[in-house]
Amino acid sequence: MTSTPKRADMTRPADLLKHDHGTGPFRTQRPVYLDLLPPCNHACPAGENIQAWLAQVQAGRYHQAWQTLMRDNPMPAVHGRVCYHPCESGCNRAVVDTSVSIHAVERFLGDMALKESWKIEPDAPPSGRRVLVVGAGPSGLSAAYHLARLGHQVEIREAGPVAGGMMHFGIPAYRLPRAELMAEIHRIESLGVKIVLNHKVENLLAEMRSGGFDAAFTAVGAHLSKRVEIPARDAGKILDAVSFLREANLGATPLLGRRVAVYGGGNTAMDAARTAKRLGAEEALIIYRRDRAHMPAHSFEADEAISEGVKINWLRTIKEITEDRITVEIMKINAEGYPESTGEFETLEADALILALGQDTDTGFLKEIPGIAFKKDGTVVVDQNMMTGHAGIFAGGDMVPSERTVTVAVGHGKKAARCIDAYLRDAVYVKAPKRELAGFDKLHLWYFTEAEQRQQDELALEKRRYGFKEVVAGLDEGEAVFEAKRCFSCGNCFECDGCYGACPEQAILKLGPGKRYRYDYERCTGCMACFEQCPCHAIETEAEPA
Repeated sequence: MTSTPKRADMTRPADLLKHDHGTGPFRTQRPVYLDLLPPCNHACPAGENIQAWLAQVQAGRYHQAWQTLMRDNPMPAVHGRVCYHPCESGCNRAVVDTSVSIHAVERFLGDMALKESWKIEPDAPPSGRRVLVVGAGPSGLSAAYHLARLGHQVEIREAGPVAGGMMHFGIPAYRLPRAELMAEIHRIESLGVKIVLNHKVENLLAEMRSGGFDAAFTAVGAHLSKRVEIPARDAGKILDAVSFLREANLGATPLLGRRVAVYGGGNTAMDAARTAKRLGAEEALIIYRRDRAHMPAHSFEADEAISEGVKINWLRTIKEITEDRITVEIMKINAEGYPESTGEFETLEADALILALGQDTDTGFLKEIPGIAFKKDGTVVVDQNMMTGHAGIFAGGDMVPSERTVTVAVGHGKKAARCIDAYLRDAVYVKAPKRELAGFDKLHLWYFTEAEQRQQDELALEKRRYGFKEVVAGLDEGEAVFEAKRCFSCGNCFECDGCYGACPEQAILKLGPGKRYRYDYERCTGCMACFEQCPCHAIETEAEPA
């Protein structure tokens, strides 16, 4: 007979009989309440106050949670679906069992807000100032939303036939249904934001003058596919991934043939291959020059593609294309992690090739504006306030050097809006200093219980092969609340009464729900029993003032 090993305690119990410094007749240290920076908040590119709205969901205050979320992110229903949730990679709960499914709770709030038609009102009266936004993608929409909340009049001019940018043209509907996307865009318009479609800005300064705009934010997405020179003899059909996904997302059905190859290893390549399968291709094969460990695509994207029947040929690079065949060279990864030639070749059959090798941004319309500088890759140089070298013209999203994701773009839009608001008031936006990070080593998890993450349902594989119905479902109310309750509230008091109950001197005063506690230092002996039991490190020690 075997016995189950005892779990090691997550933290030592408070020792109320002896302490390192003791108390004695004079107090040498005292406890103080503080708020640290939760790692999820720290990792969020949109700068969301995640811990705060999770706490509100725990309490069933959904509308308040949504309002808190909307202070930083105007499209939670979108982000709950397409964000790659780096917040969850930073979540302290992952050290114990699994991270909190933050994106799923965010989606729950976003979908509830759409269902119940919740509205956002401006935070400031009309300022009388006008701002032009170029591009109706995630960064432009975010900037417009935050500027409108700050009281400014905003007009977006978009070259395409529909707002959304790469959210609409680059992300397939099985990941981002168009109804939810358009509903969140319409809510931004309801703040008074005007969106002008099919209007490509060619002369920014002229449009600013004629429209009476006081500032401009340029947020043109990366719509230009990168090219590669591949020898071709009577080549078959070759498409670029951006144009292919754009056509498919607009309802067109590109003629691909029975066998489709996709060249590239990023998320766009995965989307292109999965889309090709849905459009009728019997075989979809991804060709990528490096191995899985070095692919730019997120691992779960590759898993989903493989589960749907997409094949991936790792360590292969295309050398030649003919009408229905592709010659590839087998590569190997060297000691520095880069692919090297082996001199060995294979021949693959394919009726069409989709190139997914990255995208560039068309920044040519800014070339003649005095003061604006560019990087070698064409991206725009901006200062710490996201302003270009020309006063009053700001840039963000794919146009500036950064990671290219929807959430990063939305974060740029929020920051740009605050900087533009300051500029219009002849001031400079100064971001509040970051608080100390509440790492896992700071937590005292005496209250720990195992509670595995709630999993979102997924559409059955046999139903994914035809059409673009959404693959991943949302959480119901009970699941969302359960998930929110898994949060450790790292670094922030959640009024558990632990300190209140542990204090032997009754030196802690409860101030009422939502108001936390206060120390009565006339009674406090500095024993630090409160500090030792505080599960989330919302109490710190400091030396007794002289």
